[in-house]
Amino acid sequence: MTLSIPELPLLHLSDDELGLVQMLRADMMRDRWALLLRDAYFNGEQLVRDLGISIPPQLKGLHTVIGWPRVGVESLEERLDLEAFRWADGRDSSELSEIAEANDLFDESSLAHLDALVYGREYLAVGSGTDDSPPLITAESPLDMTLMWDARSRMGTAALRECAADTFIESGPEERMLVLYLPDQTVMCLPSESGGWEVIDRDIHNLGVVPVVRLANRQRTADRVGKSEITPEVMSITDAACRRLMGIEVGAEFFQAPQRYILGASESAFQDAEGNPRAAWETYLGRYVALERDEDGNVPDVGQFPAHDPSGQTKIIDLYARIMASQMSVAPHVLGYSSDNPASADAIRFADNRQVKKAERRIRRFGAGWQQAMRLALWVRDGEPPDKARRIETVWRNPATPTVAAQVDATVKLVQAGILPKDSDVTLQMAGFTEDQRQRVRADRRRASAGAGLMDRLAQLDGGAEPAPPGVPDGVDGL
Repeated sequence: MTLSIPELPLLHLSDDELGLVQMLRADMMRDRWALLLRDAYFNGEQLVRDLGISIPPQLKGLHTVIGWPRVGVESLEERLDLEAFRWADGRDSSELSEIAEANDLFDESSLAHLDALVYGREYLAVGSGTDDSPPLITAESPLDMTLMWDARSRMGTAALRECAADTFIESGPEERMLVLYLPDQTVMCLPSESGGWEVIDRDIHNLGVVPVVRLANRQRTADRVGKSEITPEVMSITDAACRRLMGIEVGAEFFQAPQRYILGASESAFQDAEGNPRAAWETYLGRYVALERDEDGNVPDVGQFPAHDPSGQTKIIDLYARIMASQMSVAPHVLGYSSDNPASADAIRFADNRQVKKAERRIRRFGAGWQQAMRLALWVRDGEPPDKARRIETVWRNPATPTVAAQVDATVKLVQAGILPKDSDVTLQMAGFTEDQRQRVRADRRRASAGAGLMDRLAQLDGGAEPAPPGVPDGVDGL
């Protein structure tokens, strides 16, 4: 008789796991500086390099901020509104809605999209919930997470998250923790007293895939990690505009008060009654109301130099705004540039066309990531992969943001032409209704249909004769 001895989970990382941790941590630390730089430009906290020519030493601490990177990124993110998950075959999607609402994905998705645009990538981590709660789907910053990617299979092979220890773990106030995501398990570690890592939990899920999805922005075949919307061109133009604004500030400090000159004045004009020299600012504010004639009886000449005109600087800033608008694919008026002739409505819509197309591309790329994360969540919940024949769809709000009247008018024309049925869910979606509104409309239609059917049956009973009992001729009382 042979006894089966259960295999105990390792309390420490194996050599292979430790090698993965070291490699993934090095990858994460290598990209951190570039990510923090993009974050600084987005928050207006970047250090503008001074050329050391036009700025005097006394004004070295002057700091100007221009928020063009934030405006450009947020204007694109505002067009990416995730509204719902549903099955493509039209079946009941309540299980998908339950997982999404339990994880607050419709609000968290905007944070994930913003980070993906700023940093170039964002990660979605999937894990098992507690007790009977739905699976967890969390958005993780690339500042704390990285993924090892297999380009051939288009899947991750390992992922690492390093962050502050969770609140439910008894640890120090600044203690760090590691979460290593593997195809068969998720390992949570805390620093050990010996300087290594101590395993505190192993979630054996046996999925066969790493439960981490990457939302990558501006991918290329040779770069699947993604690139930020805050490109080197955007950073360069931002620095140039900030330096120009700083020049205007310096000019205001030097030339805000017009410079004056006096020719032929005696020294006593700049002294008080006791013969002491007056302060420079006191002399200026006095405006030289009283000046004595010289010994020849001539009055000193008083004049003023032309005041500083910043219009030349503002024209250059307008030029930078137009260049930045082309880089960020936004209309120039979004960045504050205005012309003498206001743009027409058609011109504004034309200027938004490129950003709308960019938003549609992001919806396609990010939508695939959200669908993969939802399939992983169903896999974790059920213990088996969902049927590949059943495809999950993500529902997004129209990124073109047309007016409600224009959307409804176009939808009505399609219905009148017979292209769309009036009771279709696609018709409601094209008219601009949200997923919640469409569900309420469907419920109202069902109630209205049931009520109409009941009224028809009652009308038939009230208006028609009672059927005669069997064996009794029509028109003869059965009693």
